[in-house]
Amino acid sequence: MSDILRSEEKTFVEEVGIIFEQTGLTRMAGRMFGWLLISDPPYQSPSELAEALMASKGSISTTVRLLVQMGLIERFIIPGSRHDHFRLSKDALPRTIKRGIEDEIKMFRQLAEQGLELMKSEPPVRRQWLEEMRDRYAFLEKQFPVVMERYEKRRARLQLKLILSKKNY
Repeated sequence: MSDILRSEEKTFVEEVGIIFEQTGLTRMAGRMFGWLLISDPPYQSPSELAEALMASKGSISTTVRLLVQMGLIERFIIPGSRHDHFRLSKDALPRTIKRGIEDEIKMFRQLAEQGLELMKSEPPVRRQWLEEMRDRYAFLEKQFPVVMERYEKRRARLQLKLILSKKNY
C-alpha cells in the first residue's frame, strides 16, 4: 500500500477489505470503502484512490462502478475540477447493514423453512433444530428493522442536542 498511508491506516484498510471479502464482495471494494471511511479529504479522485490503495486504474474503475451501483459511494463534483471524485454516500452505513445483517437474517430464515419443507413428514425430534432456527431468524427479521429505527431516532435526537448546544454559545 502507498507510503502516504500510515501503518495503522494500512492495517485498517486491509481489515475492511478482508471483512468485505468474507461477506462475498471483493477485497478491493472493502479496501476502497475502508479508505473512504478515513481519508482526508473524505472525497478522492480515481488517481488518488489508485495511489493510496496501490491499485491499477482498471481495478479502481471496476470497484468504483460496483460501489456506486450498490449505493455505498457517490460521485462528488468539485467546482473547477476536471476530475470526478468519490465519497461515501450519506446512507452508506445503513446500506452495509442492510446488505449484511438484514439479508443474512432473511437467508437463514429461508434456509430453515426450506429444510422444514424437506423434513415435513419427519418426526418432530428431527425438525427441532430447523424449527428453532426458523423461529429465531423470523424474530430477528421482524425486530431488526425496529432496532435500526430506534437507533436512527436516537441519533437524530443526539444531533439535535449537539446543534442546540452550539447555538447556546
